[in-house]
Amino acid sequence: MFENRTTGFALALPAAIFTAALFMVPVGILLSEAFRADGQWSLSGYVEFFSEPLNRTVFWRTLKLGVLVAATSAVIGYGAAFAITNLDGRRRGQVFGLVVLPLMISPVARTYAWIVILGRTGIVNDAIVGLGLSETPVRLLFTETAVFLGLLQLFLPLMIISLVSAMENMPRDAIPAARVLGANWLQVFTRVILPLTREGLVMGGTLVFTGSLTAYITPAILGGSKVLMLETLLYQRVNVANDFVSASVIAMILIVMSFSANLLLKRIATARR
Repeated sequence: MFENRTTGFALALPAAIFTAALFMVPVGILLSEAFRADGQWSLSGYVEFFSEPLNRTVFWRTLKLGVLVAATSAVIGYGAAFAITNLDGRRRGQVFGLVVLPLMISPVARTYAWIVILGRTGIVNDAIVGLGLSETPVRLLFTETAVFLGLLQLFLPLMIISLVSAMENMPRDAIPAARVLGANWLQVFTRVILPLTREGLVMGGTLVFTGSLTAYITPAILGGSKVLMLETLLYQRVNVANDFVSASVIAMILIVMSFSANLLLKRIATARR
C-alpha cells in the first residue's frame, strides 16, 4: 500500500509542478501587489479602493446581483429539478438535454441574444408599444435588470443540474411517506427535500454565485459603462488606467467573496442537520 501511495505521488508530482509554475505562481505574484505600497507591505490599497464612492457602489451592486441571481436560480432550480426527476426515463433525458443545451452555446452568443430581446427595437419593446403600455420604447439595456436576466439565463442550468443530481439520490419513498403522515407541500420541502438536497444546493449556489461575480462578457455587453461590476471595473483598471495595484485589490476581493460564499453555504447546510 505504501508503494502504491508513493507511485501515485510520483505520478501526480509533474502535474502539480506544472500547475504551480504556470498558474499559482503568477496568480500569487498578482495578488501580492494588493498588499504592497511603495515597496512595503500595506493595506492602503484596500483603504483607497473603498474610500471611493464609485468603487463602493460597484462592490455592493456586484454582491447584490450575485445574491439575487443565486437565490432566484435556487427557487427556479428546485421547481425544475423536481419536475425533471418525476418524469419517466425517456422524457427525463429529453428535458435534461434541453437544460444542458445552453451550456454548449457560447456565452457571447447567448448574451447578444438579449440585445435582440431587450433592445429599443427588440421583442419586448415591440410588445410594450404594441399593447399601448408606452408611447416610446423603454430603456431596458444597460440596466441592472438586463444584467440580472443575462446572468440568470447564463448560470441557471448549473443550479438545475446540481439539484437534479441531488434529488435523484433521495429515497423514492421519502416524499410519499411525508405526505401520508400529513405534511403539506411546504413542510415536505423544508423538512424533507431541502435537508436531503443540501449538498446539491451548496454546489449549485457556489457555482452560480461565483460565476455571477466573475462573469465579464454578460455585464460588459448588457451593462456597459452605466452598470459597472467588479469584473468590468477590473478590466478597466488594467487595460484603460494601467492600474495593476487597484486591479489586484479587485481580484483579491472577488476571490474572498467566492470562498466566503462557499463557506457560508456549507455552514448553513451543516446547521440544518
